[in-house]
Amino acid sequence: MELRRKRIWRFVLLALLCVTLVGGLCLWQQPKPLQATMVSDSENGAKVLVLNYHKIDHTFISLAVRPEDFDAQMKYLRDNGYHTITPDELYESLAGNGELPENPVLITFDDGYEDNYTNAYPILKKYGFKATIFVVTGFLDKHKKGYLSWDEAREMNKNGINIESHTVNHRSMTDLSDDELRMELVESKKKAEAELGHEVGYIAYPTGTYNLHIAQMVKEAGYKAAFTIKYGNVDKASNIYALERVPIFHTEETNKDFVERIRFQPVFESLGWMKN
Repeated sequence: MELRRKRIWRFVLLALLCVTLVGGLCLWQQPKPLQATMVSDSENGAKVLVLNYHKIDHTFISLAVRPEDFDAQMKYLRDNGYHTITPDELYESLAGNGELPENPVLITFDDGYEDNYTNAYPILKKYGFKATIFVVTGFLDKHKKGYLSWDEAREMNKNGINIESHTVNHRSMTDLSDDELRMELVESKKKAEAELGHEVGYIAYPTGTYNLHIAQMVKEAGYKAAFTIKYGNVDKASNIYALERVPIFHTEETNKDFVERIRFQPVFESLGWMKN
């Protein structure tokens, strides 16, 4: 009897998931209001969606989301009641010192490609969205083709786009000595602060590699928080120096995959299928 009961319960869960998945597949073709808070908040508070982009252009690689797809994704967020936030707003909320808007989303870009200025920035302005770009400081203004200039970074920084650190040279941190790590962390922060004229408090790990020792060095270098490429949403149980993100790629069905990623992440977490 107990075995039968377990089988029935497992079937019910699978059926519910299938219904949710089928409904989600139609969302892009038939948009309707969708609450990011579709899954009730746990004791760890609201789950915050942090999107992770790289390039916004027509380069035929997975890291390059086409501008028209990016525009459609931003429209989807606006039409479905999402509100963009800054790293500071996320940090203060996690510390218990501030409240977030309904359906908060932090939009981030890694590396600091020039197309973030030429292609993504106008679209973000079109929808009145905030965003954050983690720049490799050693690549800006160094005649390295395809990356931002500091003038472009400063312009965006004055208009709702946070510019934060992605180290000096984009080297995998687990391959570096402590002295090399310290240089990458401290010098990128100092350079960005000198160029932007204000404190830089956040960093994204290059290639996503980190460990607890590196996280401690990030803290010692004066950063408030750090972002990984670990898949998941952020809540009060997250490690402030290993915050989760949801990566967005170019695929055969980019926009449908985008909807599925942000729609089902809370479902997977509520079922205990993913550690947030």
